[in-house]
Amino acid sequence: MALIRKPAQLESTGQPVPVRDVWSRAMSGTSILGSSLTQAETEWKRQIFDRVVKSLNLSLLQNLDNNEARRQIHEACERLMSQEQAPYPQTTRQRIIRDIQDEILGLGPLESLLRDPGISDILVNGANQVYVERRGKLEQVPVYFDSDGHLLSIIERIVSRVGRRIDESSPMVDARLPDGSRVNAIIPPLALDGPALSIRRFPADRLTINRLIELGALTRHMAQLLAATVRGRLNILISGGTGTGKTTLLNCLSGEIPPDERIVTVEDSAELQLQQPHVVRLETRPPNIEGKGEISQRDLVRNSLRMRPDRIVLGEIRGGEALDMLQAMNTGHDGSLATIHANSPRDALTRLESMVAMTGLNLPTGPVRAQIGSALDLIIQLERQEDGRRRIISVDEVQGMEGEIITTAQIFRFDRRGIDTDGNVIGSFTPTGLVPKFQERLRRHGIDVDLAVYHPTQNLFR
Repeated sequence: MALIRKPAQLESTGQPVPVRDVWSRAMSGTSILGSSLTQAETEWKRQIFDRVVKSLNLSLLQNLDNNEARRQIHEACERLMSQEQAPYPQTTRQRIIRDIQDEILGLGPLESLLRDPGISDILVNGANQVYVERRGKLEQVPVYFDSDGHLLSIIERIVSRVGRRIDESSPMVDARLPDGSRVNAIIPPLALDGPALSIRRFPADRLTINRLIELGALTRHMAQLLAATVRGRLNILISGGTGTGKTTLLNCLSGEIPPDERIVTVEDSAELQLQQPHVVRLETRPPNIEGKGEISQRDLVRNSLRMRPDRIVLGEIRGGEALDMLQAMNTGHDGSLATIHANSPRDALTRLESMVAMTGLNLPTGPVRAQIGSALDLIIQLERQEDGRRRIISVDEVQGMEGEIITTAQIFRFDRRGIDTDGNVIGSFTPTGLVPKFQERLRRHGIDVDLAVYHPTQNLFR
């Protein structure tokens, strides 16, 4: 009798998997490969699924390798199918076998999408509406769940892996998949049309600055300067809207941190992929069912200061941790990096100010702005444009205070000129001619940035 690993939904409990619980995740009547099964094929699939589950010894819960588990399920399906004289072609049989494998071992109808490296986002709006993003464009795909209950069981399986829960008392959750993909789920009563699931995927192969240059996100001169600012221990804030590539750029820039430095990362849901040997990863914890035990990003930032970090990397500034991060930047923790949701460098500064106010300390505006102006050195603004490409549209130096205003100066900008007949954005990355004040600071760190990088006649991209 075959053995399979326990489904991820129950991995944290260590309890046997009742057959009825596996069967409750009924199979969809539409193939995840996009071709509908007939009613007879669907019923046959249900019968095979039921018999496979009963034939496998789920109660032993051995942690088999995924390939081995799939092989055993495949053999069980083939054996059961051969016992019947069902008039179905081999392609239909293999499709049904894959559906059953995905339902028992993976995330059901989502597995085909997770296997597609060209998909960057998976957006599930209820059981019968699934969209994906490819090359920056959204499109609906013929992927369906059997019911809202089926979708909810997949969501529960995802969040239980990271020790989180989702139910009527806690209907929103952030989680992640084993490959690092970011997951957000929201269920009724907050989601009126059924459970909604959003998955932000990250490339299996970690992107590099050179790859971003090839994709047109920035130029080689810009990359040279940004790499220098990381090595020179400048405090950098990456700003942009949803899906603009902030985390991707943060991952790329972090590659310039020397391998002999101790890095502490703080995230709400862990997704950074730092490659240095000395990295401590911290992740928030939601409250338990009694509303206790929550560990916030602010708690983790405060704790990170006691861990002797050379660098603090904050995945995303969302609230009161902004104050603690600014204080860290101002008290010897140079070279820190963070991201923030904002549509412009000026908006990013305003949001930081607002987040400091979320601490409830009622601090005067003047000192807060002064702290922001002295803590930050560089703001990188990202934008996802109509052609689906993510681009750095502005690189700004934070120069300090002038009266009551935080002053900034633009070093690079993306000059947009229009859209061509194929829908591609036409424009060029151009230096403004400003030599930043931190140029001398970089030189003192032994980092020489060629002044030609800042020359305004450099038209650095088509």
